[in-house]
Amino acid sequence: MAANDPGQDPESVGDQRLTSLDERLQAAQHAEKVRTASVHKKPEKGYSQGNRVLAELIAGIVGGSLLGWCFDRWLGTKPWLLLVMLFLGIAVAFRNIIRISQERPE
Repeated sequence: MAANDPGQDPESVGDQRLTSLDERLQAAQHAEKVRTASVHKKPEKGYSQGNRVLAELIAGIVGGSLLGWCFDRWLGTKPWLLLVMLFLGIAVAFRNIIRISQERPE
């Protein structure tokens, strides 16, 4: 089609309704993008402290038990070093948990 055909508006004039529709469409697309965008927010300090407490508790118990079991097998003192290292691991874990709990979450 030619630009001068009947029923065709020249591009320079522009329709106000189409301009308004484009502006509203862009605003709606921007609002939707903001609403659905995933914000990668850093976890709060309290959440991180909870994970650290859990890791300390598990690591203390498992680490002490594993070391005690290895020393028992190596030295032939069957249950004694396992029990000693298990309780030592629990004590160290609780000490670290108390130290973590005294930090102030912000």
